[in-house]
Amino acid sequence: MPVSAGSKKQRTHKLGAGLLDKLILKYKNKPGGLLGILEEAQELNRYKYLPEETLEYIAKKTAVPLSQVYGVVTFYAFFNLKPQGEHIITVCRGTACHTRGSKELLEVVKPLLDMEEISDENFPVTTSDNKFTVRTVACFGQCALAPVAEIDGEILSHITREKLRKIIKVLSGK
Repeated sequence: MPVSAGSKKQRTHKLGAGLLDKLILKYKNKPGGLLGILEEAQELNRYKYLPEETLEYIAKKTAVPLSQVYGVVTFYAFFNLKPQGEHIITVCRGTACHTRGSKELLEVVKPLLDMEEISDENFPVTTSDNKFTVRTVACFGQCALAPVAEIDGEILSHITREKLRKIIKVLSGK
């Protein structure tokens, strides 16, 4: 679960019952339907997460036990139970990326986003202004292009500390 870099007000955004009902109907009786419902519900959420109320509603309307819905959400890394930042930075920590400097990429991110106190074990973390969420991934499967990072869905290969620093400054408006 995301850790907060400093104290912040919890952002919330609930999807309406009508919208959720449409998603549930769209995936009714389809293989993998629960995954589709959850994925679209998260994507439609302004803060790209699945609030507890949403999970409860989906469980009730699909007649899937809430424990099973939570099991799916906590099994797949792409689901979020906490609000995400406006920009998502994911740094690969696989062996090839690690040996080519991915740890140093995280060390660049921390001071730029006021996350100095965050240890490597505490990712994902969201900045106190909710502008950025920084996470790590075990491997992107792009080892020949290491080090690799993803920013707002775009994979960046052979990323350097300086390139990452520039991107963050642009995104943060500095």
